Amino acid sequence: MERIYLDNAATTPLDDEVIDCMVNVLRFNYGNPSSTHSLGQEAKTVLEEVRRKIADSLKVTPGEIVFTSCGTESNNMIIKSAVNYLGVERIITSALEHKCVAETCLEMKKLKGVELVYLRPDSNGDFDLNKLEEALKSSDKKTLVTLMHANNEIGNLLDIEKVAHLCKENNTLFHSDTVQTMAHLDLDFSKIPVDFASCSAHKFHGPKGAGFAFVRKSSGLKGIITGGPQERSLRAGTENVTGIAGLGKAWEISQEKMSEYKNHILDIKHYAIQQLTEKISGIKFNGRSAGDESLYTVLNVLLPYKNPLIGLQLDMKGIAISQGSACSSGASKPSMVLMSVLSEDDLDNKTPLRVSFSHYTKKSDIDALVAALEEIGSQFVIEKADSLHR
Repeated sequence: MERIYLDNAATTPLDDEVIDCMVNVLRFNYGNPSSTHSLGQEAKTVLEEVRRKIADSLKVTPGEIVFTSCGTESNNMIIKSAVNYLGVERIITSALEHKCVAETCLEMKKLKGVELVYLRPDSNGDFDLNKLEEALKSSDKKTLVTLMHANNEIGNLLDIEKVAHLCKENNTLFHSDTVQTMAHLDLDFSKIPVDFASCSAHKFHGPKGAGFAFVRKSSGLKGIITGGPQERSLRAGTENVTGIAGLGKAWEISQEKMSEYKNHILDIKHYAIQQLTEKISGIKFNGRSAGDESLYTVLNVLLPYKNPLIGLQLDMKGIAISQGSACSSGASKPSMVLMSVLSEDDLDNKTPLRVSFSHYTKKSDIDALVAALEEIGSQFVIEKADSLHR
């Protein structure tokens, strides 16, 4: 059975060039980058070349790139350190954030007494930035704003530049979870005065277990993993040289082919919207995901019937897809994101499905998905009608 992969917001397959790069580093650059001998310094050179490459793309200095294991670690480090070491007493966030941000904020409230202020999205998943400005001006407490750049479920994009300037004007720290947009959108942090951002390599065809935090050099942030001087003392522990090399190669490819990949994926996404609309009566799309103003890699569908087993049924047909965030898979209730933007009727009687694309996705993959959904939908209607007659 051919396997079709439509869950790229959860993770992406490794590019062959990335695999080759990592194998080469495993073979020849096995030294500890903290060692002073030549093998150690060769490994150190691998790290610093990747750091410089990323810094050049983001228009920042290499010292502002801190290698971590993933976006979750980066987000934890930034939020916890901002509270513990930068005197943050209040966090402005939203119900649309990734669980690693949402739960870390709640932990800071419980352990440190931090005040949490939540921005409420409208039914499209958008924020009124006037409300953010009001919140920024409403307190003298040292404040951190943490809002994701692109939502991982419904694809809504935050005006990150406008938010960054609002925070700067109000002497407020700004952290953005940029895991879904790093290497997919062109980010220039010399123009976007964000203080902190995060990245995971596996979201753009790099390896799992490698990522980085962007930490503005003037912020004064300190590390929360201690025990060594690695990563400018912001993240102790021997660096994952192989993973970071893979991150660097994936980053390089993504930068070189960003426009090519984006055009291909947009074409696939538009085709998916067209086919789903034509073939499945009553289908809707959640948030801004069906619009060109959204993240082009994500489409969130609302099927016109309730079927909590649809992910499993599609998997049995060889189609890997998600009903929400990977971190919420297996949950017995909808994610906070969908609960924030859908009506009670939609939550009770309809089924959300997240389709996420990469440059590997083909139109034939979409055809297979639509055909499977048509088959499942027709069976579901028949079974429902039979149950009503019993």
